[in-house]
Amino acid sequence: MTTRGVLYVHSAPRALCPHVEWAVAGVLGTRVSLDWIRQPAAPGTWRSEFSWQGQAGTASKLASALRGWHLLRFEVTAEPCPTAEGERYSCTPDLGIFHAVTGIHGDILIPEDRLRAALQRSQRGETDLEAELNKLLGKPWDDELEPFRYAGEGAPVRWLHQVV
Repeated sequence: MTTRGVLYVHSAPRALCPHVEWAVAGVLGTRVSLDWIRQPAAPGTWRSEFSWQGQAGTASKLASALRGWHLLRFEVTAEPCPTAEGERYSCTPDLGIFHAVTGIHGDILIPEDRLRAALQRSQRGETDLEAELNKLLGKPWDDELEPFRYAGEGAPVRWLHQVV
């Protein structure tokens, strides 16, 4: 089964841009040329968006191929397909990588065992329940990436699908 998704490179130093393209091409098995534009949220860096189509699991392969580069901020999404839930990966230099399973409307689906573990840590006084839930929802990553998600004027707009 195939799925489709989007790779959002929120910020990359110029020297890293060709390496990102090579890594994506290696995962997808085809030549990739990204359209890079300046990232106003971090002067001296560049951003790009790339729609892809591939087998279920491609999002995790893309995230794995890009996750080791310290100066890179990115997100990878995959839409659900008949054989797999959707996925979202977010990565920042400070926080590392976040993974979430997503439903057909893009909502994060948190497994029951992860919720139970968060409750237990909270009940034992190891952590605050709100903080645990925020981590499960990827809030620290969203907070850090939000300024980078807007490319500014003239950025291309891509519609992924229409919800009826």
